[in-house]
Amino acid sequence: MRIVIIDDTGARASVLEDGLREAGHDDIHVVPPVGAFVSRIERLVPDVVLMDLGSPSRDTLEEMLLVSRALARPIAMFVDQSDEQMISAAIDAGVSAYVVDGLRKDRVKPILDLAVRRFTAFARMQAELTDARTQLADRKVIDRAKAILMQQRGLAEPEAYALLRSAAMNQNKRMAEVAEALITAHDLLGGAR
Repeated sequence: MRIVIIDDTGARASVLEDGLREAGHDDIHVVPPVGAFVSRIERLVPDVVLMDLGSPSRDTLEEMLLVSRALARPIAMFVDQSDEQMISAAIDAGVSAYVVDGLRKDRVKPILDLAVRRFTAFARMQAELTDARTQLADRKVIDRAKAILMQQRGLAEPEAYALLRSAAMNQNKRMAEVAEALITAHDLLGGAR
């Protein structure tokens, strides 16, 4: 597992690094949050990112949250103190674990594991949501195409569905693609009047 630590103080980064090495991790990279550090992190292609912010300013926090959004990886953020606004911003940015005043090497492994598990669970829920939305949109398109076939050809709903399904199989396309093409053709030919 490749782990990137974002930290601008060597002492705090060494605590994280020691905890990770004791947990059996050795592909560890410390990147200070200066210059074009986001592109350096992206080139490293980390599996997990640990952000040690200490007492971040609003600007620093916003910059780190941009990193979180850009990477789409499990991220654990360590801060010395926090407030509701910082917590909300971190959650909105997709931070998997937000740890206040908890930087000790014996806590690093459990926090890393938590960040990975929460990220995986959230990613799975996002994928399921995207899939459900796609299925709903496909269903709406297919229903509209069936209605067009039923109206123009005088078909019953099962027959219209079977015709769409057969056309999709013959064209080696998804039913929603065939339905979308039928709707587009119908609309172009003035059927949407």
